[in-house]
Amino acid sequence: MHEPEITKDLIAAHGLKPDEYDRILEIIGREPTFTELGIFSAMWNEHCSYKSSKKWLRTLPTKGPQVICGPGENAGVVDIGDGQAVIFKMESHNHPSYIEPHQGAATGVGGILRDVFTMGARPIAAMDSLSFGLPSHPKTAHLVKGVVEGIGSYGNCFGVPNVGGEVRFHAAYNGNCLVNAFAAGLADTDKIFYSAASGVGMPVVYLGAKTGRDGVGGATMASAEFDDTIEEKRPTVQVGDPFTEKRLLEACLELMASGSVISIQDMGAAGLTCSAVEMGDKGGLGIKLTLDHVPQRETGMTAYEMMLSESQERMLMVLKPEKEAEARAIFEKWDLDFAIVGETIAEDRFLILHGNGVKADLPLSKLSSSAPEYDRPWVETPTPAIPFADTLQIDPIDALKALIGSPNYAHKSWVWEQYDTMVMADTVRLPGLGAGVVRVHGTGKALAFTSDVTPRYVKANPYEGGKQAVAEAYRNLTAVGATPLASTDNLNFGNPEKPEIMGQFVGAIKGIGEACQALDMPIVSGNVSLYNETDGKGILPTPTIGAVGLLATLDDLIAGLPAEGDIAMVIGETTGHLGQSALLYEAFSREEGDAPHVDLGAERQNGEFLRGNKGLLSAATDLSDGGLALAAFEMAEAAGMGVTLDSADIGQLFGEDQARYLVAVSPENAAALETAAEQAGVPHTRAGTFGGRTVTFGQATAPLAELSALYRTAFAKAVG
Repeated sequence: MHEPEITKDLIAAHGLKPDEYDRILEIIGREPTFTELGIFSAMWNEHCSYKSSKKWLRTLPTKGPQVICGPGENAGVVDIGDGQAVIFKMESHNHPSYIEPHQGAATGVGGILRDVFTMGARPIAAMDSLSFGLPSHPKTAHLVKGVVEGIGSYGNCFGVPNVGGEVRFHAAYNGNCLVNAFAAGLADTDKIFYSAASGVGMPVVYLGAKTGRDGVGGATMASAEFDDTIEEKRPTVQVGDPFTEKRLLEACLELMASGSVISIQDMGAAGLTCSAVEMGDKGGLGIKLTLDHVPQRETGMTAYEMMLSESQERMLMVLKPEKEAEARAIFEKWDLDFAIVGETIAEDRFLILHGNGVKADLPLSKLSSSAPEYDRPWVETPTPAIPFADTLQIDPIDALKALIGSPNYAHKSWVWEQYDTMVMADTVRLPGLGAGVVRVHGTGKALAFTSDVTPRYVKANPYEGGKQAVAEAYRNLTAVGATPLASTDNLNFGNPEKPEIMGQFVGAIKGIGEACQALDMPIVSGNVSLYNETDGKGILPTPTIGAVGLLATLDDLIAGLPAEGDIAMVIGETTGHLGQSALLYEAFSREEGDAPHVDLGAERQNGEFLRGNKGLLSAATDLSDGGLALAAFEMAEAAGMGVTLDSADIGQLFGEDQARYLVAVSPENAAALETAAEQAGVPHTRAGTFGGRTVTFGQATAPLAELSALYRTAFAKAVG
């Protein structure tokens, strides 16, 4: 087949800048073949090379006594005691989900599950953090339905419980939704598999489903902005098959148990190219591939298409040669392809053969370690000059209705009831009330999972907003009684070539790093998603933090609900911060002022106090968006009862000061909790009582039934 001529337009279409192409010419000393151009494009795009973010990612804390493996592998590995580890990561599938919501979201789930089980872990939990445009935007309802169906259909068929996440709506996502998928799995600490190849002349084996033309150029597409040619990008979205993935999981775990595997890597972004290069590069070896042996489901596929296809449910492995027959038998039993497609070589070469010709012959190490790395110019986001001091004039019950009637804060059962939350029968705490909790099967332990970010805060003040995302994750884990262990980040931003967007990224990273350090929650894995823009309009900066906590015993779990007559007590200090608040946005359509300041010392002190006194509490939740009023309503409504808060002050009720929790405590335990708080120097206030059939803030009151009906129907109404 005739290869296209390498022109300036073709280079630009591959997302390579002229100086990057000059660098390729310098490295290989000649013009690349079409396949080689595709390989460089795949390895040097933002999605695979992190070329705009590497400099800043290196500043994040990634180590701790609990960390077995930090960033750089398929997922992070954290010790949970008793010879066991939790393996987890969060990744974006934003661009594919906007183009083809069902398949985009489904394959996002499939990809993150493979990242976890390729390390030898059986997945035990999934979460997703979703950001959409305004419900009134013509595309939003279609995107919400497609994304939620895609996540549900893949996760439910594969058989992993979806235990948490978040859904938000804002005009900034009208042209670019965000789909951030999280997965966690369990493995024994002495049975973890890594991706670095070792040994010369070892067989490179292709495992799983056949290769088709779906997803060719997907990683490059994910590293560009959208414009009016979006419909032409549909073929770059992969198609997923969860039943094949389930078989692949079982076959891989069986294969790993047989002692056949030297190294293993899932084929995700940039498919065969990225997986082969990463395995070779980490092991300091070259790789030779013969593409004629690649299992194909379409005829006449070119080397370029096979190397860049992102067909799903595929793995690449380096195998112990003497185990070939045993390994092949396992995959045949599971009705999956098993093909030796190459071998490891001593020279630093990435050699691709197809038909009777050499389609690519490149220095392998230069494909990943010599990818461009940019120190992009950035400008600091100016801190809002005037502190927000408006006394918002609104009846407190009307203020609550503005929140619970908005799809941002309405009950989200419409979403999570489409997910299987109970499969595997180890889910202890369902979505809808803070962190999800899953038992560690066969032990008394449990793991808690949460995902958090408040993009409005990050836009106003990237540094404080970055700190707040970590602090809120810390509080969500603490509020169920778990000790926070570690985190993963999914950093979603606009175009990094704009200094103000790069400034948002840098500020957020500084805040995240500081908070992770102070709260002992190192970043062990993650993903950067840039160029989230359409027609030059960027999303809100959305650095999502996924975090995991440990319950040494289920007796530590705080999962109760308030009882009639319980006292509502606030742990932490309230000043009534309303800048960038949910109330300001939902009731007044305003985004003004600074993000709330995050005192990391207070976060740690108040969190440790709560965990240390959990035996006194009936129920607990962190205070974040919507402040005390929204948290008290949600806690009471879940228990089917009313709540009375003494204050009618809008700042006291809806302010979003940080480092705070709302706890329900029985009258007989209240004094003991107050004494403990005084001894620990922790601020605390009696705010009201739970019970009755009305919601009352000061003198304002409304029947629980009326508010509950609004709260439970608003989401479905908004998305039609």
